[in-house]
Amino acid sequence: MNYSERAKSWLREPFDKDVQKEVQYLIENNPEELEDAFYKDLEFGTGGMRGIMGVGTNRLNRYTYGQATQGLANYLVKEYLGKKISVAIAYDVRHNSDVFAKIVADVLTANGIHVYLFKEFRPTPELSFAVRELNCEAGIVLTASHNPPEYNGFKVYGKDGAQIVPPEDEAIIQEVRKVNYSEIKFNGDDTKLTYLGEDLDQKFIDTVTKHASFLTGKKDLKIVYTPLHGTSIQVLPQVLKQAGYENVFIVPEQQNPDGNFSTVKSPNPEEPEALSIALKYAEEQEADIVFGTDPDADRLGIAVRGLDGKMVLLNGNQANSILTDFVLKKWKENGKINGKQFIGTTIVTSDIFYRLAEAYGVECRTVLTGFKWIADLIKKSEGKEQFICGGEESFGFMLGDYVRDKDSISSILLACEVAQEAKNKGKTLFNILLEIYHKVGYYYEELISIVKKGKDGALEISSMMEQFRTNPPKELIGEKVVQLDDYKNSTSLNPNTGKKINLDLPKSNVLIFYTDKGTKLACRPSGTEPKIKFYFSVNTSINNDQEYKNKLNEAKSKIDKLKEFVQ
Repeated sequence: MNYSERAKSWLREPFDKDVQKEVQYLIENNPEELEDAFYKDLEFGTGGMRGIMGVGTNRLNRYTYGQATQGLANYLVKEYLGKKISVAIAYDVRHNSDVFAKIVADVLTANGIHVYLFKEFRPTPELSFAVRELNCEAGIVLTASHNPPEYNGFKVYGKDGAQIVPPEDEAIIQEVRKVNYSEIKFNGDDTKLTYLGEDLDQKFIDTVTKHASFLTGKKDLKIVYTPLHGTSIQVLPQVLKQAGYENVFIVPEQQNPDGNFSTVKSPNPEEPEALSIALKYAEEQEADIVFGTDPDADRLGIAVRGLDGKMVLLNGNQANSILTDFVLKKWKENGKINGKQFIGTTIVTSDIFYRLAEAYGVECRTVLTGFKWIADLIKKSEGKEQFICGGEESFGFMLGDYVRDKDSISSILLACEVAQEAKNKGKTLFNILLEIYHKVGYYYEELISIVKKGKDGALEISSMMEQFRTNPPKELIGEKVVQLDDYKNSTSLNPNTGKKINLDLPKSNVLIFYTDKGTKLACRPSGTEPKIKFYFSVNTSINNDQEYKNKLNEAKSKIDKLKEFVQ
């Protein structure tokens, strides 16, 4: 059917009268919006789905949520035939998240599946923890992470507490695609519903403090924290208090849940503007460190005192370098490294993590973008090797395996530990970062995202990738390209010799170029948003703190030229 026929099919049962009325209004008054709402089915991808809320097959609503949930239920019933099945559900602060969460729960219970539903919004990391703690067969989070207020989402987790990966994801996708809207079981059975609250919170808080707290005597570190109107407010203050941090100042304007995220343009701690209020508050409180979390509390932003005493924002690679170095150092001091440990990173993340792993005698393993792949490494190595920590450039970090997704809660506590230890020695977190650069080399990265909305935007992004793939550059900013990794074709090519080797990772639409000077350019369309991302990395040596400013300016100059090249 074309989009008009799809829309007309929503003017009758099984769609309710209110939905029919909204669709009729679009047909009569807004053909452009009608086309965007119905020109395709909202894709249920390898991790779930994310989109704008509203009526239509390309929107999130009672019926598209119901279809996804019914498909998941059908998969679970087949996979665990004859067994008791349970699913944990969490949701964030977005508009309608609580309503949609109950709809999802109803569909599952109507299919005979027991549901553990958080009674209020909770952080995504706690959902991952809950799946394992409650021995569930699956988990669901309703969130659109840091997307604008009109978005929501549906992420599926497996019984290991990690987002689903092949072959499970494809099997679920196939089941979802089979579901007709008329087949959705909406009439839930509340006898199969258990609400989760403070008891599960405390178990999570206890586990986080057990694994991420290393020091004693923490009263003098001054912390400013903002949840950016999101879910971390439910547990992070308690975590910091239980770990011994008493000087925690929560940004007043941003501590209350707000699905409009009214004090920021975007609730994304990757963007400096999102932390601007917190940074101002930090100066008023003379804070040592600033933290911000996104709405579902898997990502974190960090700001620390720079060499000039002013607050400076760390990027994701810098923050993760500090956390990784600290954890590896503690493991080494405690004699826990014996050659059977590894850390995890992703293909678009800084290569500094290879150097750190080498410095401490552990392996660094690289996977596709997304923490589900790092979690998959943990699953495959259980009983044989130990996972220490892992991270990716998009402001996400994971400590240990008790949460198998990005975890800002544990990461913030861990960062406080590093900052407190540094302060005990008269240093700042920025001093610690520079010491890392002295040890393993100076790496600097930036990222730009080019947004291309709608049907035409998707075609334009596809065309851009095809152009890079069929006509790859021989040089980047005057440096010779010596390696081209094409993860869609699973090949790594040396363009100078023609030698080609296979890449042993799942296929993904990503291209990465490497030059003879160590420069790295990665091109990747987003899997959840209408944008294409370009990742830039340069590196050099740095011998002392006095060199830092010049080295930073040189790195930024090179990356500015790379930005001009891709735009």
